[in-house]
Amino acid sequence: MARLSTKSSRKGKGYYILLLLAACLLTSCSGKHKDGPPRFHVDETRIPDAVPKIEKRAKYGNMKTYRVFGRQYHVMKSSEGYSETGVASWYGTKFHDRKTSSGEPYNMLAMTAAHKTLPLPTYVEVTNLRNKKKIIVKVNDRGPFASNRIIDLSYVAAKKLGMTGRGTAHVKIRAIDPRNFGKQRTIAKSVRRAPVESVTFGYDVYLQAGAFQNRSYAEQLQHLHRVKNYIALKSGQSKTRLLSIKLKAVY
Repeated sequence: MARLSTKSSRKGKGYYILLLLAACLLTSCSGKHKDGPPRFHVDETRIPDAVPKIEKRAKYGNMKTYRVFGRQYHVMKSSEGYSETGVASWYGTKFHDRKTSSGEPYNMLAMTAAHKTLPLPTYVEVTNLRNKKKIIVKVNDRGPFASNRIIDLSYVAAKKLGMTGRGTAHVKIRAIDPRNFGKQRTIAKSVRRAPVESVTFGYDVYLQAGAFQNRSYAEQLQHLHRVKNYIALKSGQSKTRLLSIKLKAVY
């Protein structure tokens, strides 16, 4: 994921604040209503993914076990190596600005999610297996408690995955270790930016194009291929006087 420039980052923050104010006004003025998307357009492309960082476990929401609708859940001690495939859903305006299980207010315009048993917070990569879109979200809430769902995404996270219309999507979740996230991005950027010319060897590498008993045949091959970096024709030690032509390998 590419780092945003200062200028584009400021524009993104300004757009995000305007959306947040609009959401607060709408939710404070409305009464009881069903959950759904906001009544204003949200350009999800201007809202960046969550950036994994090292955080302390939340004071709330990390009890060893808890019970909802008669079912008991056991919170994981660690998210290391966690990966799961299943159905994702999303939640929006009905829960906007309410407290999450971790104590943070739910923001439908932030890249967050709810999970039944991952430690709070945990950063996860979510892949929509239908369209291959990927996002990174911060898990800071508990849910969903429908038996066939594994994660509940914020409205904007769901929109970035292209699943708001359907309501659910078949996804793959993978936990991210914040300690390695920055290193992985740095290595990936270095590999992408490395020019071909930077690949060097401590010795010459040659490609042998042929071996001939007659010097004229070797010279003909040299002429046909317009070899610029032609090394000298070499005579072998045998009586047949094998002649070789060598070309420099180009990288």
